[in-house]
Amino acid sequence: MQSTIHPHERLADWLSEDMARVSTLIRERMASRHAPRIPEVTAHLVEAGGKRIRPMLTLAAARLCGYEGEHHIRLAATVEFIHTATLLHDDVVDESAQRRGRPTANLLWDNKSSVLVGDYLFARAFQLMVATENMRVLDILSNASAVIAEGEVLQLTAAQNLATDESVYMQVIRGKTAALFSAATESGAVIAGASEASVAALFAYGEALGICFQIVDDYLDYGGAGDSIGKNLGDDFRERKLTLPVIRAVAQADAAERAFWERVIARGQQEAGDLEQAIDILKRHGTLESTRATARDWAQTARTALETLPDHPLRAMLADLADYVVARVN
Repeated sequence: MQSTIHPHERLADWLSEDMARVSTLIRERMASRHAPRIPEVTAHLVEAGGKRIRPMLTLAAARLCGYEGEHHIRLAATVEFIHTATLLHDDVVDESAQRRGRPTANLLWDNKSSVLVGDYLFARAFQLMVATENMRVLDILSNASAVIAEGEVLQLTAAQNLATDESVYMQVIRGKTAALFSAATESGAVIAGASEASVAALFAYGEALGICFQIVDDYLDYGGAGDSIGKNLGDDFRERKLTLPVIRAVAQADAAERAFWERVIARGQQEAGDLEQAIDILKRHGTLESTRATARDWAQTARTALETLPDHPLRAMLADLADYVVARVN
């Protein structure tokens, strides 16, 4: 029986030569002559089997727009370094124990190493983007780095606050997740010298895909299988994050349910069986299903954004990728 080839695998196959060069560049730039812990920590995460969706988006956007130069390789590596740096920092902030199915770097080494190596990767990212000698690209990626950090800080202030609503949630995920997706696709189009209409279309695609990706991830924390998503089921619950399914359940809560959310989220007094009770509440109010529907809407938004672009095999693969991201909740 022939196994199913997923859209991200087809994309990786199409871009295999470019991705091989990106991987080589990443290995070169994560090296350090004086601090061997830097490549040790970086390799633990970079080589953990991630799909590298973000750098592939940069490569795909550039190739879709007809680019034949070299700078898209540097930009793809830049995007992956920014992403890896944020993961190292996030795991410290969230006190996570698992990432991509493996122990986190902060667990294997320590928080100080994770933070400092993340800082090193941010610096490497800026060296790579400067090498393109394109001020617009530098503006896009440096702005994205600031927006990502802003989104993470906003999530800190919104977490455990039951007054957090969907507008704040959307602002958080546009920052911490969608900003890098849209920067990946937009910078690829810009380096290719694409028209303003194509740049705008690829930005819109990347933003919608990133929003869809995060909503699906938040759904899977309550409705998925831990082994399949590279983290433990209920991590967001234990970290007391107010994600979309919970925000919608809190908005519909009766007095008893409100007291439950106050205890487990606002005060952090969690007991055995609380995760199962939370999932029951989410199902009772239909917020898992409504979250899935919202993710589907954003996937369609991503697909629609591509319609103005020239017909190309990569355009079809990017459209299929949007469907694949939301299909994870089925």
